[in-house]
Amino acid sequence: MRQLLASKFCPLYLCPVQNELMYKLLLTISFLLFYCSVFAQQKSLTAVKATGTPKVDGNLDDAAWQNVPIATDFIQSSPNPGVTSSLKTEVKILYDNNAVYVGAYLYDDPALIRKQITARDEEQQSDADYFSVFFDTYNDKQNGFQFLVTSTNVQTDARLGPNLGGNFQYGQFGDKTLDAVWDSKVSIKKNGWVVEMMIPYSALRFSKKDLQDWGLQLLRFARRNNESSYWNTVKPEVNGFVNQFGLMTGLQNMEPPLRLSFSPYLSTGVRATPDGDKTRTEWLRSGGMDVKYGINESFTLDATLIPDFGQVVSDNVINNLTPFEIRFQENRPFFTEGTEIFNKSGLFYSRRIGRTPSGYYSIKSLGDGDPNIEIRKNPTITQLYNAIKFSGRTKKKLGIGVFNAVTAPMNAELTDRTSGINTKIETEPLTNYNIVVLDQALKGRSYVTFTNTNVLRNADNRDANVTALDYSFYDNENKFNVRGTGRYSRIFGTGGYDGFNTTLRAGKVSGQVRYNIQATIESDRYNPRDLGFLVSPNEITYTSFVSYNQFNPTKNFLTYNYELFLRYGRLYKPNVFSDIQAQATGFWILKNFWDIKFVLGSTIVNQHDQFLLGEPGRYVQRPAFSYAEISGSTDSRKRWYFNYDFLVGAFNVKDKNYSVIDLGLRYRFSNQFSLEVSNRREAEKDYIIFDEYDINNEPRISFVDFTDITSILSGIYHFAPRVNLTLRTRHYWSKVIANRTASVDDKGSPFNIIQGPLPNKNSNVNIFNVDAFFTWDFRLGSRLIIGYKNWLGEDETINGINNSTYFRNFGKLFNLRHGNEFTARFIYYLDYSQLRRKK
Repeated sequence: MRQLLASKFCPLYLCPVQNELMYKLLLTISFLLFYCSVFAQQKSLTAVKATGTPKVDGNLDDAAWQNVPIATDFIQSSPNPGVTSSLKTEVKILYDNNAVYVGAYLYDDPALIRKQITARDEEQQSDADYFSVFFDTYNDKQNGFQFLVTSTNVQTDARLGPNLGGNFQYGQFGDKTLDAVWDSKVSIKKNGWVVEMMIPYSALRFSKKDLQDWGLQLLRFARRNNESSYWNTVKPEVNGFVNQFGLMTGLQNMEPPLRLSFSPYLSTGVRATPDGDKTRTEWLRSGGMDVKYGINESFTLDATLIPDFGQVVSDNVINNLTPFEIRFQENRPFFTEGTEIFNKSGLFYSRRIGRTPSGYYSIKSLGDGDPNIEIRKNPTITQLYNAIKFSGRTKKKLGIGVFNAVTAPMNAELTDRTSGINTKIETEPLTNYNIVVLDQALKGRSYVTFTNTNVLRNADNRDANVTALDYSFYDNENKFNVRGTGRYSRIFGTGGYDGFNTTLRAGKVSGQVRYNIQATIESDRYNPRDLGFLVSPNEITYTSFVSYNQFNPTKNFLTYNYELFLRYGRLYKPNVFSDIQAQATGFWILKNFWDIKFVLGSTIVNQHDQFLLGEPGRYVQRPAFSYAEISGSTDSRKRWYFNYDFLVGAFNVKDKNYSVIDLGLRYRFSNQFSLEVSNRREAEKDYIIFDEYDINNEPRISFVDFTDITSILSGIYHFAPRVNLTLRTRHYWSKVIANRTASVDDKGSPFNIIQGPLPNKNSNVNIFNVDAFFTWDFRLGSRLIIGYKNWLGEDETINGINNSTYFRNFGKLFNLRHGNEFTARFIYYLDYSQLRRKK
């Protein structure tokens, strides 16, 4: 004890032992500080211009790869952020006047490499290792490109941007609809596997400079332990992804050749559709071409001439009981590829182009209501003449996008059976759709975006215009963000009007604790729907959000987070109360890679539904609602994969409830073949829907019990990495039983109630689709697709009284008439620069 006391109080210069310990401690601290400062620095790789073109064969033994700098020392982002990767990776990069070449040697035990074959752009939840390279070609820390190759040489590519979503922690990166044409090869070695990639400049955009630097990131993913490792450290607690790239420096004298490619196509097939008591048979034949022209290094013009969009997956149509439009996914390639700049303000809903003609249903009703009228022709889809996209970014980081599409006038043809007179009625006028976007990337991750959309229709038909300004500003440390929007819409023509929409949000976006507050105002006459999508205008909403995020593994979890969300809503005009909502969420990923999510929520007080009756200021009271939800999934690395979602809701009124049961199961039979099946059941008692107008033109509502069940079976078989057969079968059943109808007083309460049952207001809806496609990518950019589609006839119905259960309805489906379609489509990719080199 005395010795300890002496040591404790002895001056440093009088205590040799203590002096030595302190010296070592100070030396260690200095070293750690130096190491941390170096470790936190942005990594850099010197670009090397190739003296010869490497052969893309999955081997790095070409002379061009010798003496090229190596990028190595990868750092984990998950499951152990900041820890050195458990696997050694070495990457080399070359460039010439035609392309960028990437060679990666991924050291590993070949027996442990996961090798499932997947479809292009579908590596998620697959059982395959992969390597990915990312380029920020403008070095603006916001926009970029991803090129990914799995261990079976399946490709994925994507565009990265501030508005393109994704979560790098879970391997989700931006918009995967890029579908660029590039080459890759993979080979398995005794001590790992090799990826070799050739990415032509036609797949990239970059500014014209004699000397330039690109943002660069490299990713290696090992499936067996779900380890994601990056070359330049990516910290999950830091907001953003592209801003955490390293650098590739010294690219100079890049002189890419003329970027010009053609993709002519031919398609043919036959379609048989039930039509009344007959079957209408159509021979399908079409031909057209897509053209891509690189005006310079920065800008590209895409055009499609007489496109054919027949071979797309069927929409998930439902029995919509709400007053709101359903938004469907876009599956047509031209409208999904390279449209990210046009979607930045959220004003481009491409399904407006080539939609069902606006007069289709009135013509159909005319024929259904008058037996003397024969409908000889009533097109269900508006033909697209052509469309172009012009996009790119200048060396001042100004993004420019111009979109134009022209659709043909559509006409229905009718015959009066009594007089024999033929009539032609226009159901959709000749229409021109336009978008102009100016997107200025600012310092850090900030940006300002100007967008204008307009729709011009022939003659005196309605025209529309929307102008928008979006901005987002980050502080120097990327911790806080302020963003906002301003929109102005105007409808031209008889009874024209205008409206506006504005949003402001501020919050903390990095760190363990994150939060924001937001206010949104949509005027009652704001309408961007001619080319955009809006659920409902005439709203004022205030929201707040706070979350706590644990990014590093703990004793029991790999990661977890907690969130709290609050919403207060009012009508804009008149300024009256709408609803209050609160929701608390917890999400956990376990050490065995299972995940669990738990949600508690409530509308707190009775909701004033201001939209059901369609009259501003008149509302329907919906009872206060509280719910609990638990969802999750098992380890997706296993052959068996199971996901679930259970929700139970209770109301502040008796005998009313709501529930959701959603179950999914996937089994991976081999590296080539997998099947998935899912079933979702949603049900509510005494749900309120709009009924009809009474003789005094007053709206009435109905209280109904509904049950919706959706079953989907999907599978894919891969004959080879670029040859596959996909199948998707969907059956949707909706049963609605009306209990009573009522008028609504000025307090939103029902009166003048007519008690049920009301069988004439019940509905029994069945929707059935089969989509099967054989796809063969026989050379880069070239493809043969053979498709088969089957669907339940539009006028085919099943008696809901005699068939009141799901399985009775499903059993009756195959006794009804179905439509069938068989098509073949051939696309051939021609690259002008390759043709010129061969010549």
